[in-house]
Amino acid sequence: MKYLIFLCGLFLTLHISNTYAQSLGSDKFKKKFLELINRTRAVGCDCGSTHMPPAPPLVWNDDLEKAAKAHAKDMASEKYFSHISKNGHDAMNRAEDAGYKHDGYQSFTVGENIAQGQTSIEQVTDGWFHSEGHCRNLMNPDFKEVGIWVMNLYWVQDFGGRTEFSAAMKQMIKSGKAKIMHSSTREVPR
Repeated sequence: MKYLIFLCGLFLTLHISNTYAQSLGSDKFKKKFLELINRTRAVGCDCGSTHMPPAPPLVWNDDLEKAAKAHAKDMASEKYFSHISKNGHDAMNRAEDAGYKHDGYQSFTVGENIAQGQTSIEQVTDGWFHSEGHCRNLMNPDFKEVGIWVMNLYWVQDFGGRTEFSAAMKQMIKSGKAKIMHSSTREVPR
């Protein structure tokens, strides 16, 4: 009986690992996440008591994936679960450290969803859509890009949104008739 339990446990561990590890960072992994997210963004949904209308589809961003990967690895190795890293960095800091820059953009925003323990892309996405704060991030039309990583069942989903200056605005900046002022929006589920 112990042998059977061990084999079932081994099978479950292998199945969980294969659920995401085989395709982690691959086009298949990215496509599955984008498909699940964008299907809901296309029609809108209720995030708790707030109805979120349809939003444009998200696209994958490798810098946001890099930020998500670093945070997932850090949480897994340091055994904590928080939007704030042990070094005090938040999603905005981590995105910028990973190369997701705001220079040259009219607007710039970053947000993050985290989860722990889910064993599949479908399970973690479903959980995020059923949590009001996470759902609002998923449906936020200001977010245009996403990067996701999982390490030892610590899931990190980093969002970004950048809007370029119009050609006329770029010309005004170049001529000195307009100046760039920096501010940031930090979106973290409550």
